[in-house]
This record gives sequence, structure tokens and C-alpha cells, in this order.
Amino acid sequence: MRIAIAGGTGFIGEPLAKSLVSDNDVAVLTRNPSRVRAGRGIAWEPPEQDVWADVVAAADVVINLAGENIGQRWTKQRKARMVSSRIDSTNALIEAMKSAPQRKRTFISASAVGYYGSRGDEVLDEASPRGDGFLAELVDKWEAAARQAEPIARLVIVRFGVVLDPHGGALAKMLPPFRLGVGGPIGNGRQWMSWVDRNDVVRIIEWAIANDDVRGVYNAVAPEPVRNRDFTRALGRALHRPAFLPVPAFALKVVFGEMANGTVLPSQRVVPARAMAEGFAFERPRLDEALVHSLTRT
Repeated sequence: MRIAIAGGTGFIGEPLAKSLVSDNDVAVLTRNPSRVRAGRGIAWEPPEQDVWADVVAAADVVINLAGENIGQRWTKQRKARMVSSRIDSTNALIEAMKSAPQRKRTFISASAVGYYGSRGDEVLDEASPRGDGFLAELVDKWEAAARQAEPIARLVIVRFGVVLDPHGGALAKMLPPFRLGVGGPIGNGRQWMSWVDRNDVVRIIEWAIANDDVRGVYNAVAPEPVRNRDFTRALGRALHRPAFLPVPAFALKVVFGEMANGTVLPSQRVVPARAMAEGFAFERPRLDEALVHSLTRT
């Protein structure tokens, strides 16, 4: 198949491209083609349509993973970039696909469990309504933009949880203090975390590509969410380090501002109801096993 990946040099995009390239023609759309390690690097400057637009129009599968990093303090300017980078890239890809509207194709668009907001102990699946807050509103707009592709593509929206891999994302930020023996729960530690091994994220996307019946919204999270305090204990066990020094919520709010309330402190007990009901099997469904597996990749 011809596959085009926007954001294919990122935390999820790079291992996805590496996994797909052995059996497919993979084009990675990026502002820096020299960084591409798997697949063909294609210069990508939306909304300007150049060679990349022709590549997208001819692709059997288009995957959108592009978007400004949310893991930094949310200034007014950064929040604007978080919105525009996601909406503009999605719109640009769809416009390129519209130049060949009759082509049979799949469009896979990234999303996030931030859609659900902070919901305490409530179990959340794909049918749960949107929550409150900036991140929930951002994700809602992002998914609405992706739905414009439905007349011309089989649309799959993948809501990612906390993706675990020592080379990036939340786990990479947690490892230094935990290795020094000064890690611990965040706030009161009671908030739920919906996590997933990065290899399973890649596998979910590949499963969506391979199965024509897969369409709509899917939660890319492991089937067993855990409370933050249990996550930190499991990480301490995997590293053979103590994990009892809490990080006060007020300190996070001072350092990170609104971002702390949006990404670190919310309670999101999200389950992958649709993927499991439709036959997807996780390789790493349990946290202890997933952490040990992840840490062997350091």
C-alpha cells in the first residue's frame, strides 16, 4: 500500500513508519525530510500545496499525527498553536485528498483521551460525552475537522492515552527522579491514568489499516487503567527504587499553570471498549509487564 504519514518523525510516527515500511511504500510528511529514518521524506508546509499534496492524493492510507506538543506551559500563544497546528494540518490533508475524491482510502486521525476531561471514578468509553476544559474543547474541534473526510475516506479517530516508552512522552520525564529514588505520586495520587504501551499504539493503528470494518472513534488505552499512586508504585518496582515522595498539586500548578490541570492532574478512567469488542488483542495489557518491557528498551 501507499501510506502517507504526517508527523511521521514524532514519538508515535517514527516507530509506526519503521513498522510499516517493510511491506509498504511509506511517505513521511515533515518540515525536515533529513530527519526521516524510515520511509521517504517529503517536504510538508501546509497549507501550501506542493509535492506532498500529490503524495496524499495518491495514498491508500493517510495518517495524521501532526500537532504542537502539549507538554509545556500553556501560554496564550502556545494554546493558539496547539489549536492551529492540529486543525490546519487536518484541513490541509483533507483538501489534498479531495483532489482524488473517488479513490478508495483510509484516513486515520490522532486524537486524545483529553476529550473526556477530568471525570473522577467514572468509567469512560467511546460513547461517553465530551468533558470540560481547554483540552477537551481542542480535541473536539480536532475530531470535527477530521470528520470532514468521511465522504471521501474510511475515517478512524484514535484517542491516545498516556503512551509509555522510555524514549519520549510522560515516561521519559518521570524516569530521572524515579531513578534517583525521589519519585512518587502526583497530588493525592487518586486520579486515574489511562496508559498504553507504545508498541500497542503502533499495533492499533496497523489493525485499523488492515480491517475495513474499523471506522469511527477508538480509545488507544490499555484495558486496565490505574490510579496515579499505583502507577508510581509499579514504576518504582520496575526500577527497584522507592516511590513515596509526593509531588504537591499546588507546586505543579505554580510551575506549569493551566497545563497541570489539563494534562497531569485530571482523573480519566478510560477503557478501550470498541477495540476489544471488535477483536483487537493487547500485547501488554497489564502495567507491571508493560513497564518492565518498556524499560528494557532504554
